[in-house]
Amino acid sequence: MKYKVHWLIDGLIEVEADDTDNAEKLVKNKLENYISNNSKFFEELGAKAVQGQAYLPGKDEKI
Repeated sequence: MKYKVHWLIDGLIEVEADDTDNAEKLVKNKLENYISNNSKFFEELGAKAVQGQAYLPGKDEKI
């Protein structure tokens, strides 16, 4: 019997950048490089999308 498995990966990384756009680009480039070097693995998992959003830490978050 075949089953479908829907999976998500949630992560958080701190990067040094001038603004949110550059922070997102830094992480996007790292992820795209990793994915392209491991494309067969991601194809086998059926990966369809990777997304993220940069923000400044709030007062309750540790920096």
